[in-house]
Amino acid sequence: MSVAEQCDQLNQAPFPVTADAAEWTASVRAEDIPASAYERAKHVLLDSIGCTVAGHAEPLAAILRDELLDGGGGLCTVFADGTHARLLDAALVNGATAHALDYDDVNRKLHGHPTACIAPAVLALAEVLGTSGQDLLTSFIVGTEVACSLGEMCDEGHYEAGFHATGTMGTFGAAAACARLMGLDAVATANALGIAASQASGLKANFGTMTKPFHAGKAAMNGLLAARLAARGFTASSEAIEGAHGFSQATAPGFNAAAIRGSDDAPYAVEDMLYKYHAACFLTHSSLNAIRRLRDEHDIGLDDVETAKLKFRETHLSVCCIPEPATGLEIKFSINHLAAMGLDGADTGALETYSDANATDPRYVEARKRMLLDPVQEMDRSAAVVTLQLKDGRTLAAEDNVGVPAADTEEQWRRLSEKFASLATPVIGAERTAEAIARIDALEKEANVSALMKAVG
Repeated sequence: MSVAEQCDQLNQAPFPVTADAAEWTASVRAEDIPASAYERAKHVLLDSIGCTVAGHAEPLAAILRDELLDGGGGLCTVFADGTHARLLDAALVNGATAHALDYDDVNRKLHGHPTACIAPAVLALAEVLGTSGQDLLTSFIVGTEVACSLGEMCDEGHYEAGFHATGTMGTFGAAAACARLMGLDAVATANALGIAASQASGLKANFGTMTKPFHAGKAAMNGLLAARLAARGFTASSEAIEGAHGFSQATAPGFNAAAIRGSDDAPYAVEDMLYKYHAACFLTHSSLNAIRRLRDEHDIGLDDVETAKLKFRETHLSVCCIPEPATGLEIKFSINHLAAMGLDGADTGALETYSDANATDPRYVEARKRMLLDPVQEMDRSAAVVTLQLKDGRTLAAEDNVGVPAADTEEQWRRLSEKFASLATPVIGAERTAEAIARIDALEKEANVSALMKAVG
């Protein structure tokens, strides 16, 4: 390549991702978004709000409330606490609490958990602004689309470099959703995204600790703050995502710039959301499903197994393979320990299963050594194959892939409602739990979110 060609290449302007995202966020109309996206958005909020209510009891949530709320005060509901807080504090506390159990939704485009970052921000802002349930749903759908589209542009390079996409992409999503809810124009929205770009952070090194859910809380707070500052005229680079020394250059090797909505026919990100029915890292779920099926079909348990071989994508080694978990929180990121408990019939959907006692149970400590990891390069990142070598000489195998969104929306709502009830009823009681489910189901008809927030507050 000649010097002239090199100069031309260097001076070639990248696709204007920041401007495109801002323009789309500010201009997309509610009627442009299909009814299916609104229906799925309510599923997403149902799941996230249930996780937030149950997460209230986690130690990290208590620490954040003690540090930030300082006796209450403010307009925004603190979930399951009976108190209110200032806008940004509520977004931070509720966001971290939403991800505290690591039981919330997943989106493959994002490579993480978008709703724990976006929902707490728009719910808090909707309380302050008094906006309708319909406007909240639209803004939530828009913010989720921006976050997941950017996650797809970053692809796996960003995540594999050590960044927690929940915290990074979630910041952009919260900023876009809040900018939309406030009715910011494209210029102000671009500033919000630029401000978000300098705040978007989160490191995978902190998986298995309280700081992982803190990423979601900070994303909610920082995205909301970005939109609020932009509304006041605060400025940022108009190329903060794609430009020289911008977010993508700094954090996302292999970034593939593209339009937020490349095709009008493509499903919205909220329609592709995946849900957890095990309260552990999502990358472990296919293995746990395969183990459960083998147990049920062959009437076997942990004591019948000589060894178990767990085959999965090798990139999981840096995420969910803590070899010797010492706490209940670390169990959630220990595929070998989870496999041992799954083979024993432990209820991996129950919060109490993830206890320090189970992490150090001598029986599980011994059994997890027989759970053999078989990481491979070429494999769908949501799939797994489990092969059991039984003590009686038999070999059994099963595979699963949790990366396919459910097609039956009625069945999904039923399952998510059951999950919500199991999480929320012990905290806020059966009556308020039922009201919350009903309010979410009819959210597009609500004049504001006050009744819903009262039910879960």
